[in-house]
Formats: sequence, structure tokens, C-alpha cells
Amino acid sequence: MDLGDIRKEIDEIDRELVEKFEKRMALCRDVAEYKIETGMQVLDRKREREKLAVIDEMADSDFNRYGVHELFTQIMAISRKLQYQLLADKGVITGLPFEMVPNLQKFRSNVVFQGVEGAYSHAAALQFFGEKAKVFHVDTWDDAMKAICAGTADFAMLPIENSSAGSVADVYDLLVKYDNYIVGETYVKVDHVLLGLPEAELSQVSLVYSHPQGLMQCSQYLNEHKEWTKYSTNNTALSAKRVREEGNPAHAAIASEMAGKLYGLKVLDRGIMNSRGNTTRFIVVASRKMYEANSNKISICFETKHENAALYNMLSHLTYNGLNMLKLESRPILGRPWEFRFFVDFEGNLGDAGVKNALRGILEEANYFRILGNYYTDKGKNIDEDN
Repeated sequence: MDLGDIRKEIDEIDRELVEKFEKRMALCRDVAEYKIETGMQVLDRKREREKLAVIDEMADSDFNRYGVHELFTQIMAISRKLQYQLLADKGVITGLPFEMVPNLQKFRSNVVFQGVEGAYSHAAALQFFGEKAKVFHVDTWDDAMKAICAGTADFAMLPIENSSAGSVADVYDLLVKYDNYIVGETYVKVDHVLLGLPEAELSQVSLVYSHPQGLMQCSQYLNEHKEWTKYSTNNTALSAKRVREEGNPAHAAIASEMAGKLYGLKVLDRGIMNSRGNTTRFIVVASRKMYEANSNKISICFETKHENAALYNMLSHLTYNGLNMLKLESRPILGRPWEFRFFVDFEGNLGDAGVKNALRGILEEANYFRILGNYYTDKGKNIDEDN
């Protein structure tokens, strides 16, 4: 056959496929109406497995069998999305259990951060809540979460991601461990310097303290000084404090210049970071399920079944409802080897119809699902563009 003739025949088949698809979707509407009247669940895994098994047998080769299996898996997924939309139109999908508030009442709040005064978390708290904010510190991120649960703090400031070192895995795990929610975020420019005692000289340094990420973010500089001993601490500012307390001119800290001034240290060296534009994203966490009207970013987490295209099917709910995904992160599930929990950030507001449809679909099809928060982001616009 001539190529043009082959393409004409394909075009005709495609038209027939579209006609059959639209007829199938019309029948799916009837199915949705029936399920609404009878209270049946949209997802019927047993029915889908049986249907796919029959369809697989219709194919005449392994290649085609795999192809039709994938094709009809997606057709069924699209059918479910249509049914979720109809459920929303009929008012069957109720509102999400989050309260919209006029504002976070920052001026009345107690804010907890991990570390000591001068830490980047301290700077983030003052940046988000204002220089006069009532802040206090605890030893660990876990302690910060507990302070919210106990009511001794209204908000906690936690680092969640760094532009060069990546995600802060432990904080993701704490978001699942505790019944707390993200209500805001802020970005803080990270500008590490090498700090030492007032009388110290760079040539005297033999040991450097810093948080593991601080060491990682300055790894190229540290590789030029392989003779130095690197020692990890819980916080960059704590490293500066330790140098001050030990009083040893051979000991230095990688921390912020703010921490250096706070603890009476001098800058031994600047420009020590791998990336000049290094930035840390901090999240603001509270115990209440609340969001502001201008919130435009949603964080969720979920677990899926171990089966083909399971993650794709979850994320397709966002695509089908026109929602832009901003980040995808995975974390291993404790006690379940080789199984993972997924964390997703995407644009949207919990009051939007498309968001409700997408979240309902994920809720119905995931093994585990949780909304971590809805909050406002400026996507880092408060960072100096020159850095």
C-alpha cells in the first residue's frame, strides 16, 4: 500500500476510535448516576481486574496484549475521573476538612525553631513573622513538632529543602509522624562563612564544625583543606557557639555571619560555598487544619499499590484537572522494605473545584493519603535575584 493510503486508513480508524470512546464515556456517565443513587464506590478494583483479563485474551501477540492492557487501564482511569467530576457536580463530594482563615495572626504567635539564636531557622522565623516575633528554640526538629502539639508554640519553622543539598528527609518523615500541617513557607538565602575566635588566623585552623548540610554546601572549599578535621553538629549556629565556648583558635565553624556577630567570632574566610545562589526553603507548621484565602500551593503525601503505572495514575489526577506539579519526593516506609511514600507539591487552592476533584480521586485510589497543607508561596521571589 502507498504510505498516503495507509495514513488515510489510520485516520479513519482513529475517527472510529474517538466515536467509540465518546460512546463509552456516555455509558460511564450512566454508571456514575447509578453509583450516586446506590452509594457505590467509584473504584471497583475487582471489576477492573476481571475486565483487563478478558481484554488481554483478545490480543493476538504479547506486544499487542501489553498495549491493549495499557490502553484500557488508561481508559478506565479516565472513566473514574469523569465519575469523580459528576460526583462533585451532584454535591456528593463534600468540602475538605480545612478551615479558611483571614490570616495567620502572626503578631500574636509563639514561634519555635530548632537550634540556637543565630541559626538560619531563627532568621527564617524573623523573616516570616517579623523582627519583633516571640520566638524560642529547641534541640531537635522533633521537639519543635512536639511543642506545637503541646500548645507551647503556635507555629514551628522547619527547613524542608536546600537548593544545592536537596531535601531535608527527616522533616518529611516528621510531617507524617505528627498531626501538624503546613500553613506557610519562606526562602532564606544561605551565605556561609568560616568563623573563628577574634584572635585566630586561618593558618591555625585544624578542625571545622558545622551542620552536615553546611559541610556539604562547602565541600569544594573543604576539599582544598583536607588536613582539617570535619565535625558534624545539629546546627550551624550551634557550631559557632561551640567555637566560642571552647576558646581554641584552631577550631572554626561554618555558619552565617549573623551567628558570628551573635557569638563574638570573626570571619576567617568568605566565598566558601559551592553555589553562590544557595537558598533554603523553610515551612511554617501549625496544629490546625487551616489555610489563607490567597493560598496557592498544596502539599500532599500518599502511598500506592505495587503495580504497573500506580504512581502515574495518582499523578494523572493532577494533569487531568489542569494542576501544575511543582515537586515530587519519595521516602522509604519504615518496616516495609522497598516500599515508598510519595510527597507532592502542586499549585492550587483547596476551594478550587479542580483541586477537590483531583484530591478525591487520589484519596479513593491510594492506600494512604493525607493533605499536608495549603499555603501561599511566592516561589522564592523574596530572594535577591543577583545571588
